[in-house]
Amino acid sequence: MNLLYLAYLGNVQYYSKLCCSECSIDIYENYVKQSYRNRCEIMTAGGRTALTVNVVKPGNFSRTPLRDVRIDNSKRWQHIHWQAIVSSYANSPYFDYYAHLFEPFYRKEYVYLYDLNRGLMETVIGILGSTRRPVFSDRYIDLRMETGDAGKYTDYRSAISPKARLKREDTRFVPEPYWQVFSDRFPFEENLSVIDLLFCEGPAAGDIIRRSYRDVP
Repeated sequence: MNLLYLAYLGNVQYYSKLCCSECSIDIYENYVKQSYRNRCEIMTAGGRTALTVNVVKPGNFSRTPLRDVRIDNSKRWQHIHWQAIVSSYANSPYFDYYAHLFEPFYRKEYVYLYDLNRGLMETVIGILGSTRRPVFSDRYIDLRMETGDAGKYTDYRSAISPKARLKREDTRFVPEPYWQVFSDRFPFEENLSVIDLLFCEGPAAGDIIRRSYRDVP
């Protein structure tokens, strides 16, 4: 079973795990700054660009479970994100098919990052038509303490990361190229947010994700 965190509009690698294998999402893990827990990467006219959900900084992030992280709505992050998404993908082949499913997330004010991320994840899984559903942990999963079950997990909580020093080779993920916006000026950018794949490839997105996953490493 793959062990994941709850991502904000996770990338293609992340969704290859969710759609093609058994997954457990640890929502009681301690929040990690500068991670895909509150950021995603899309393709814009300026190239690969990160969008970050502003969060309220508690006294000690390292001891704050992701389940309890609050969003800082004073920063107008929703307006910034939605404008960037529309500007980048309005002319993509499938934007008009899916935009109405995502726009409400940028109109409603969320208090907790957990609620935003889970709602987006469930929306994406529904669009992809995946029959798999992750399970959500009821406690922090510390593999050092899981003496009986530790061996059943493959831990991706740090491995799927925007930080090069934390990334780990993933032999089960081989990204399949697809057409992208601004392909006339930039080479293919692999492993962007899943919305890049959805807006560009539409109904074919699920098959592309499945072809990018390897059952045998």
